[in-house]
Amino acid sequence: MLAPVPFVPEISLYQADDIYAMWELTERALGQTGLPPPFWSVAWPGGQALARYLLDHPGTVAGRTVLDLGSGSGLAAIAATRAGAAVVIAAEPDPLAAAAIAANAAANDVPVPVCVGDARHAGVRADVVVAGDVWYERELADQVSAYLDEVAAAGADVLTGDIGRRYFPRGRYQRLASYQIPASKALEGKTQLTASVWRQ
Repeated sequence: MLAPVPFVPEISLYQADDIYAMWELTERALGQTGLPPPFWSVAWPGGQALARYLLDHPGTVAGRTVLDLGSGSGLAAIAATRAGAAVVIAAEPDPLAAAAIAANAAANDVPVPVCVGDARHAGVRADVVVAGDVWYERELADQVSAYLDEVAAAGADVLTGDIGRRYFPRGRYQRLASYQIPASKALEGKTQLTASVWRQ
C-alpha cells in the first residue's frame, strides 16, 4: 500500500502492513520458496532517520554523488534526490528490492536511482555513502563496516542510521542527530524508537 513514511511524510512508499504476510504472498506469486525477507517493504527506523536528516540538511548531499548502501525501499536514496544530489546510486542485491526502489521513485516523481547489486564490484565512486539499518547481523555488519572504512579512507563522507543494534561499531562514529521515530511493534517490539544518524 502506498502511504507516507511516518517520520518523513514528504515521501510515500509502498509499505506492507505485515512483512511476513508479504513474504508469503511474494513467494506464492513467484512460485518460489527461500526468497530473502522483503526488507524493501518496510520503512525501517534507521532509514527514516537518515532520510529526515538529509532533507533537513540538504547541504550534506547537494550537487554530490550519493550511494545508498543496502537501499531496501530506496527511502534514503529518494531523500538524497529530493535534497539535491547530482547522482544517486542504490546498492541493493535483492532484485525485488530494485523493483520496489523503481516503483517508489516513480511514486515520488523523482528519477529512478541507478541500482547496482554490489557497490564494490561495480566500481562505484561516491562523495557521500549512506547506510541505514545494516547492523543487525554480524556477518553483514562485518562486510558493511569493512566497506565503509574503505570508502571513508578514500575521502567519502559516511553516514549511517541506526537504533543501536548489537553489531553497530559505535566507537568509530560520531552522533549527528537523534530522533524519536514510530516503529512496528511486530518487528521491533516497541511502538517508538530512538534512531540516530552517525558520521564516520
